Parts: sequence; structure tokens; C-alpha cells
Amino acid sequence: MIDACLDVIADVGVDGTTHRRVAAAADVPLGSMTYHFAGMDELLREAFTLFADQVATQFARRLDSATSEEEAERAVVDIILHDTFGTDRDLVLTHELYTLAARRPEYRTITQTWMARSRAALERHFDPSTARLLDALIEGLTIHRALDVTRPDDALVVEAVRRILRP
Repeated sequence: MIDACLDVIADVGVDGTTHRRVAAAADVPLGSMTYHFAGMDELLREAFTLFADQVATQFARRLDSATSEEEAERAVVDIILHDTFGTDRDLVLTHELYTLAARRPEYRTITQTWMARSRAALERHFDPSTARLLDALIEGLTIHRALDVTRPDDALVVEAVRRILRP
């Protein structure tokens, strides 16, 4: 049901997500929704928590595979080019979560936990200030790349990461 909820959010947005739509997508009786979830907020929190956890886990996995500073630099580039917002679905889900967290503070714990995990993964290779800058760069560049009408140049990502790591 939680995965189905994410699919519905990606398709129609948070505002269009209803128990009825999620139940249909999950192929379960509508009554199952209210049995398992106290309300739509609980379902949305569960769904966005799962999504953020999956993205943060992939982020950490990519960085954990790096055994040198050069490999960590390449991992950051790969996160931007291949992982974050790897699909249109991920892009939509991320922005739906950001919008919800901007409007409703109770959802900020999800984004704050996600950011803390990202920074912790980066801090295994870089000092805390650099990790914070890289985290912001990753977010910003992936948003720009995802929403740009022309194919962005991958070399720009490499250059941006290098400018932060080798000023």
C-alpha cells in the first residue's frame, strides 16, 4: 500500500492522493486503508519516509564504495548524474515532499533526516563544511538538470564538484 501510495503521488500529486486511489493502485479493498492507517497524513508520512530512506540508502551506498578522495569525488558526480532524480517519478516525489515539508512542519522531520543521512555519508570523506556545501550542490544541480529544457553538460557537474573540493 505504501509503494502504491508513492505511485499515486507521482501520478496525481499529494493533493490528488486519496485512500480510494491508493486502494485501487494497491489492489486492496478500500477498508484496508483505514484499517492500516489512521488517516491520510499517516499514509503520506509512511510513504515519504520510505522514499527518503531509499534515496538516502542509495546515496550512502554510492559514497561507501569510495576508498579514496578521488573515488569519493567521482561518487558525488555519479550521484548527481545518475542517482538523484534518476527518474521523473523520483523528481516528482522529491518535489512533492519538499512542498509538503515547506507548508507543514511535521513533514520536515523526513527531509531533515534525509539531509542528515546525506551529510553523514559525505562526512565519511569530507569535512562537515565541505559536506554541507556538496549536499547543497547535489540538490541544486540535480534540480536544475531535471528541469532544464536542454540536455545539461555533464562536464559542468564535474567542474562544479571540483571547484568545491579543490578551491
